[in-house]
Amino acid sequence: MRVLIVDDSRSSLAMIASIVHEAVTAQIDTCQHPLEAIKRAQSQQYDLVLVDHIMPEKDGVEVTTALRAMDSYRLVPIIMVTSDMDKKIRLEAFGAGVTDFVNKPFDPTELQARVVNLLALRQAQVELADRATWLSREVDQATRHLLEREEEVIWRLARAIEYRDGDTGEHVSRVALISQLIAAGIGLSPQRCRTIYLAAPLHDIGKIAIADAILSKPGKLTPEEMAVMREHVTIGARILENGSSDLIKTAELIAQSHHERWDGAGYPDKLSGTDIPIEARVVAIADVFDALCSQRPYKKAWPIEKAYAEIITCSGTHFDPTCVAAFRDKWSEIQMIMQGELPRSAVGF
Repeated sequence: MRVLIVDDSRSSLAMIASIVHEAVTAQIDTCQHPLEAIKRAQSQQYDLVLVDHIMPEKDGVEVTTALRAMDSYRLVPIIMVTSDMDKKIRLEAFGAGVTDFVNKPFDPTELQARVVNLLALRQAQVELADRATWLSREVDQATRHLLEREEEVIWRLARAIEYRDGDTGEHVSRVALISQLIAAGIGLSPQRCRTIYLAAPLHDIGKIAIADAILSKPGKLTPEEMAVMREHVTIGARILENGSSDLIKTAELIAQSHHERWDGAGYPDKLSGTDIPIEARVVAIADVFDALCSQRPYKKAWPIEKAYAEIITCSGTHFDPTCVAAFRDKWSEIQMIMQGELPRSAVGF
């Protein structure tokens, strides 16, 4: 505990300091000049301030007002030492933030009692604040652990889906990263970009319900097989429906709508334009682009320049023009992703 005593009388300072020193174990600083006391309080945290009422330059009320204007002194006890019993002055002092009064000439025992009580109150206040800070850190840490576990489960599930689809899991990593870049490019908040990055890997979760004969067919699908394949979006949305977290809710939107088209020719709901959730519009570009660049049982991989040109060409028909513009603006970073320069966090491990 640290105590500051402010009084323009050297003898009063010495006497008050001696009395306080006998009552408590604390560092006691004294100051004869009000302005100097305020300046000192700006760089040093005190736990109790005793201030004389009548002083040159600034009186005790003005010093109290200056201290209360500092965030660090909003709750610090302040005792005013005064010989003036005028009720108006006391009300003014209380209004400025004075906690208690000691009358001159003061009784040493009374002064010590007030100092002991107010320092005990301050000690409890500090301990409570420390406890609250500790609890806040513990809650933040527990929340981070929960989010990390949620993210890990998502990445492992997404990787399992990709292995079943004949990929190594890098497709979902690239789609997640490219989606995050596009989301940032259209001005979404960092938190929303992060949510899209984590939700994007589940865009094809519904494929776990599609038969291997269709999923891994080397040739072109028949109309009947294509109809079955298209069911993966509805199945994926059902798997993710009624989620309680923003992450799962976003993943559901993406799973349901990432095959919709800007011109309304997509599936399953024939949504168009801004009726398509923005998260799905973002992921649609990343998914199609990386799929074009990837080898599949039914096709060879396209060169990334050709896939890039296809995305640009489909602006306003298949894809949201704003999202395509962001894709174009982020092209140099997307090229790095396609060259395998993936952050470790992109693969979730």
